[in-house]
Amino acid sequence: MCAAAAREGGGRAVLADPDPYGARRGIPAGRAFVSDVPRENGAHDAYGAYGAHLDEGIDPYRNPRRGAGGGARAGAAKRAVLAGLRWTSLRLRLVVVFAAVALTAAVSASGIAYWLNREAVLTRTQDSALEDFQREMQNRAAELPLRPSQAELQSTADLMAGESPGYSVLLIGTRDGGKPIVGVSDPDTFTMGDVPKSLQDAVNDKQKVTSGNKYPYHVFWQRVERGGTPYLVGGTRIIGGGPTGYLFKSLDQERTDLNSLAWSLGIATALALVGSALLAHAAATTVLKPVQRLGEAARQLGEGRFGTRLRVSGGDELADLSRTFNKAAESLQKKVADMSAREESSRRFVADMSHELRTPLTALTAVTEVLEEEAEGLDPMIAPAVTLVVSETRRLNVLVENLMEVTRFDAGTARLVLDDVDVVDQVTACIDARAWLDAVDLDAERGIMARLDPRRLDVIMANLIGNALKHGGSPVRVAVRTEDDWLVIEVRDHGPGIPEDVLPHVFDRFYKASASRPRSEGSGLGLSIAQENAHIHGGDITAANVPDGGAMFVLRLPRDGAEAAERDRDQDPGEEGDAR
Repeated sequence: MCAAAAREGGGRAVLADPDPYGARRGIPAGRAFVSDVPRENGAHDAYGAYGAHLDEGIDPYRNPRRGAGGGARAGAAKRAVLAGLRWTSLRLRLVVVFAAVALTAAVSASGIAYWLNREAVLTRTQDSALEDFQREMQNRAAELPLRPSQAELQSTADLMAGESPGYSVLLIGTRDGGKPIVGVSDPDTFTMGDVPKSLQDAVNDKQKVTSGNKYPYHVFWQRVERGGTPYLVGGTRIIGGGPTGYLFKSLDQERTDLNSLAWSLGIATALALVGSALLAHAAATTVLKPVQRLGEAARQLGEGRFGTRLRVSGGDELADLSRTFNKAAESLQKKVADMSAREESSRRFVADMSHELRTPLTALTAVTEVLEEEAEGLDPMIAPAVTLVVSETRRLNVLVENLMEVTRFDAGTARLVLDDVDVVDQVTACIDARAWLDAVDLDAERGIMARLDPRRLDVIMANLIGNALKHGGSPVRVAVRTEDDWLVIEVRDHGPGIPEDVLPHVFDRFYKASASRPRSEGSGLGLSIAQENAHIHGGDITAANVPDGGAMFVLRLPRDGAEAAERDRDQDPGEEGDAR
């Protein structure tokens, strides 16, 4: 604070001490000396009561690009961008998270830096202006007579304002009769109309002098905005009589400097965001490359390339994951190899057994044919046994042939022998060869051509029609038609239909609908072989019950089986692989 000796003989002169952080207590003003004393916490704080908040919420230093509004707009734009992105990859999510963290850190740092610099600039400018104003009031205004003239006030105001641009001083004195007189350094810039009413009331408010408040008048200040330009308005009055003074200082240069700082911080934030996105992309590439290798290796493993292994380097978690994958792949390869070996052994056993059975079956077949021809001349006691041997021999022969066919499918050695055939002629030949013409109704137009394996089509139709005649009900209807590039053959009977619990298993091997007929003539392989023959053509067979009674089997085959034959011929899955 500043203390000045009382003017000789007058005893007047106390000038308020400007406190940019709060109200300073009134101090004696005069011509003597200035000294610093500790601040006192009085009952009335000018900053809290009449400081920067006297501008009714308007802060001319608030940068339009920061603060709650700017932050809300930036947050809304960010949320809109994020809402438009789909989280389709881990890389994108990593980049977004890195960018969000960097943006948060940059905005926080920039906001704190701006706030600290703003407070420092304003405090420095405010302190300097109020201290200069205080000195001028002590050195010049306090020297005026108690009843100064207009010329004296005007001259003193001009001297106090000096040559500083954007700085004006207004002095209010009292002439004889109590009428006020005003001296203004720049009446075109600053008048009493520019002084807020709240600031005038605070300056003219005479406070009670107590132990905590030594002076009746204090220096008060307020920031205002006029014409888009911020100003600092301060005021005080001389204790003991004398003029009241107000200063009016432009803060446009400070706002310009702070706006430049805000732009610089904004650019730095944008650069930090771009840099973080690039770093996130590089980090994601480094982290995700092993993951991509692992995904590729898993895909190869799923395709049957059980020799696929990952190259392992380092000792981090991803390296441990790669080692675990390699161990799992090795174990899986071993188990698959063991299962394949056992399956191959089983297929070889069935194939060898079937082959070995053909030689004695050939002899048995020849013998049964002779016995069948002589059956009428045999003893009636022996004839039933001969008939049973003949039927069982034929059944065994069919079973061996079916087993050999199934073995070829399982071994992957079954191949198509394609030919251009008239489908209706082929189906008619199949029915005629088995003497089914009287029991089967054929609904088809001649001239339907398809490229397929005629022998396998004959096997399919023989099994489907034979199954319908054996387990369904007459008449059996066969319909042939085309749908785009597909050949569709329907085989329908008029029997009781297929039980619902049996439908899912009709194409299973050795499956029989009735457990009470374990020794029926069927082997349980016919429909399974028919479906395998359809699959090798690239088609399929479905079974369903018809609403008005009976069952229907639908065969769908491509009209050109060349593509299936080519795929079947070239199908040779690799066993070795390496994911780099």
